[in-house]
Amino acid sequence: MSSTLKSALPAHFKGSTDMKSSSSYQNGAAEQLMPKHHGKTQSHMNPLHTLYTYGNGLSPVCHCLHFNQFKKINYLAPVMLDTVTSYFEIPSQVSAEATTSPFPKYPSIQEIAKLIQYEKAFENTSTSVAASQMRNALNNLADTVTDKAEKKQFEIEMDNFFALFRRYLNDKAKGNTLDWDRIAPPAHDQVVDYSELANSESVGYLNKLAVLKLNGGLGTSMGCVGPKSVIEVRDGMSFLDLSVRQIEYLNRTYDVNVPFVLMNSFNTDDDTQNIIKKYEGHKIDILTFNQSRYPRILKDSLLPAPKKYDSPISDWYPPGHGDVFESLYNSGTLDKLIARGVEILFLSNVDNLGAVVDLRILQHMVETEAEYIMELTDKTKADVKGGTIIDYNGSVRLLEIAQVPKEHTNEFKSIKKFKYFNTNNIWLNLKAIKKIIERNELEMEIIPNNKTIPADKKGESDISIVQLETAVGAAIRHFKNAHGVNVPRRRFLPVKTCSDLMLVKSDLYSLKHGQLQIDPNRFGPAPLIKLGNDFKKVSDFQKHISSIPKIIELDHLTITGAVNLGRGVTLKGTVIIVATEGSTIDIPPGSILENVVVQGSLRLLEH
Repeated sequence: MSSTLKSALPAHFKGSTDMKSSSSYQNGAAEQLMPKHHGKTQSHMNPLHTLYTYGNGLSPVCHCLHFNQFKKINYLAPVMLDTVTSYFEIPSQVSAEATTSPFPKYPSIQEIAKLIQYEKAFENTSTSVAASQMRNALNNLADTVTDKAEKKQFEIEMDNFFALFRRYLNDKAKGNTLDWDRIAPPAHDQVVDYSELANSESVGYLNKLAVLKLNGGLGTSMGCVGPKSVIEVRDGMSFLDLSVRQIEYLNRTYDVNVPFVLMNSFNTDDDTQNIIKKYEGHKIDILTFNQSRYPRILKDSLLPAPKKYDSPISDWYPPGHGDVFESLYNSGTLDKLIARGVEILFLSNVDNLGAVVDLRILQHMVETEAEYIMELTDKTKADVKGGTIIDYNGSVRLLEIAQVPKEHTNEFKSIKKFKYFNTNNIWLNLKAIKKIIERNELEMEIIPNNKTIPADKKGESDISIVQLETAVGAAIRHFKNAHGVNVPRRRFLPVKTCSDLMLVKSDLYSLKHGQLQIDPNRFGPAPLIKLGNDFKKVSDFQKHISSIPKIIELDHLTITGAVNLGRGVTLKGTVIIVATEGSTIDIPPGSILENVVVQGSLRLLEH
């Protein structure tokens, strides 16, 4: 077990665990035994924060600067009480000299071990072995990094990844699931309606604000190369262009300097750095940092897919937007923002065109001293799979469909019981983030994401892997006075597909200072648009729909098959167009379709 313990230690602590008698140790050279911190967060530190001698000076005692940190120990989880005492040669009784130590009173090593055992002990041997093997593999990965600065950053990321992996194993072994009987719709004080917020819109609070966009995704789902944020959305402008224009207008109008922050991933950073150079002459401060790069896990062996630091990009993954807290902290961006007087961060997906700065919500957050606000909106039949806010034993939490037992899926989708869903527009207190990270209190629900990656050699079957991800919404339970605000639907306007792209490009919206505004003549919610597989890629969408139809009176549109829309087409009510397999339908220019179903084949021949 001693070898297992040693292998489970992080790379920077190996070699410092030989605590046998030595003259240098007896002479007080405990520095040799000190763990080398390679990051600010305590989640990166070995739990044996400081080592001292007691009694005859031969054995170490752990003096914990913050005793409650032992509830968050990362690396000694597999160690049982007898192993701790025998491995470190701790006698059953502490000598008299220990009680008169000049250091603050410390718990005995037995007490510490019991805490470890109670809080973090693995449920079975196989789990312990998997953790030990993963730790060894991560240490070997770290050894392949040649640059010292890169190695330091890599070790921080791998320590965080290992903590996530170990927690995943524990959850799996214990079968940790939410008790459905304890789940209830949010209480009255856990969700505030937007209409109840003060309407004074004090602009003074803008000096406390920064805006962050989650910019880690690629445009591959829409058939595009590079970051999704550079896809052209409206009037020749991309998601990124529109966001910059919004912040510029805010800064110019109110004479403030709201920083614009981008969280990139290793997939998007290089392209983004080149793209943002064009904004250098604009009235806007742009800060960027990268979210973590974690190794994909081989499903059969539970070992990392990459064998080297520079392994192919397909062996790595960005671990979801829940990683924003650690990455914001470790990059130094959090401290930079706090140093310039920023207190509140407004975070949203870069593809949500409705996520603009709202002065009423900003004022509400300041006045209520909330550390976390989640924007919610009313659920419709199109949103039944979206995460929702719940009351769980009196505390507010986020519930995702992946956490719901199969027998309760329909209940989760019910608009009657869970009438809100999470827009992922999140308002955060920066000092609260710093405090929670430094206390190592942030434990978000883990979302295992099963995928396949191509095999190394041709002819071999694809490799099954697991990605461990977290969502920023799951952190809500860790913040004081956290609650939801039920906002109008206009604040949730995501562009995930070409169906969404058609909507935001249409005459239903106009563009003002980078912000989409719905036509005041429109009655009711935005229409529901469903385009088939022939429209999945942006290039195909542009080929079939060269001119966006007028849809201000449209309620529902479904198009499947090879359908081409001519210029100046108007769609009203419910319109369904289905081209049968092997056929094509050409809708003539200037056509007006209202409450119709068009099916079969219709070709227009050019003359």
